[in-house]
Amino acid sequence: MNRDDAVALDQADPLAPLRELFDLPEGTIYLDGNSLGALPRATAGRVAEVVTQEWGRGLIESWNTASWITLPQRVGDKIARIVGAGEDEVVVADSTSLNVYKALASALSIASADAPERRVVISERSNFPTDLYIASSLCRERNYELVLVDSPDEIESLLDRAAVLMLTEVNYRTGYLHDMTAVTARAHEHGVLAVWDLCHSAGAVPVDLRGADADFAVGCGYKFLNGGPGAPAFLWVNPRHVDRFEQPLSGWMGHAAPFEMSPGYRPAEGVSRYLSGTPAVIGTSALECGVDTLLAAETYGGLRALRVKSLALTRLFADLVASRLPGFVIESPLEDARRGSQLSLSLGSGEGAYAIVQALIERGVVGDFRAGSPDILRFGVTPLYTRYVDIWDAVDHLVAVMDNDEWRAERFWTRGAVT
Repeated sequence: MNRDDAVALDQADPLAPLRELFDLPEGTIYLDGNSLGALPRATAGRVAEVVTQEWGRGLIESWNTASWITLPQRVGDKIARIVGAGEDEVVVADSTSLNVYKALASALSIASADAPERRVVISERSNFPTDLYIASSLCRERNYELVLVDSPDEIESLLDRAAVLMLTEVNYRTGYLHDMTAVTARAHEHGVLAVWDLCHSAGAVPVDLRGADADFAVGCGYKFLNGGPGAPAFLWVNPRHVDRFEQPLSGWMGHAAPFEMSPGYRPAEGVSRYLSGTPAVIGTSALECGVDTLLAAETYGGLRALRVKSLALTRLFADLVASRLPGFVIESPLEDARRGSQLSLSLGSGEGAYAIVQALIERGVVGDFRAGSPDILRFGVTPLYTRYVDIWDAVDHLVAVMDNDEWRAERFWTRGAVT
């Protein structure tokens, strides 16, 4: 394969028109959508409308006239179409960390009522740190033991004494994709609740929460949902659980009648009880634009078509690295069914990943770096706007960096803030 072949694949790509929905900087190959999605063209105008018209002119009346008050549910219903949930089952609120707290705390309340003798929460050592920090604090507070496994194969032996299994569907470091349906079914066979973090899967791979019969799920809005930096997160609760308990952060927006201003709390029906404070109107409006870019893909085959392209792009990336850069280890699964929408590389156990990423950024190829054993380079593929030629050119740049030892330059080794 050569570069002309990559160009030909782009010309034949039925999803190519979706790239026009984004404002991408000229001369940049953006492969970091798994950290921060690109800017949808509609977002700037929509945010300006919210600020200048709805806020500037409508003032407080816009809670009603512009339907700000129902924004968390309205955008939640749109996200539900992306994650395989039903209407009125997803709500947009707060951050991923707060929603992990709400979901896990609610799951532990159910577990303590149904199986009080089970005192173990299972997660992976390589799970995203905020999930582990929240889980650790909740386990200390409620006298549970947080047990971390190093491999999915270790989970089975712990299920008989576990209360909750908390996993991220796509691992943020390697891109490993769990089989949510199979893992959830196995957990349920042992009486264990399954809480899923969808931060690296929602909008990137087909998710079917209802089909998998998951118990709780949370996700962020700023990665593959393209909601912008610090975009609000979302939360889903299986309908069989949603009214069983009050969630622990019972703020006024989760009240059955918020404007009743009663000193006593009565939870709203359904997932709306998982709201806490006042909705982030500007951020949620921007998130809606990002979600709409994914819903636009329904015209072209939806998430299934995006998944086919994502796998083709990451497979091409892996093949090019294997043939042209044999010094790199491909840390992501090569099996399509187990790989999310990213490719992670390393130099084995050696250092240098950070410097290589900085050298690539200087060349206009934006990926990112994650410390660990080993340090890795992460390249996120967003099939809404990533092209085959972007993958070809990114590998070309990586070859040039390694062949010329550009990455050994001292300026690339000074670490600043890394997303």
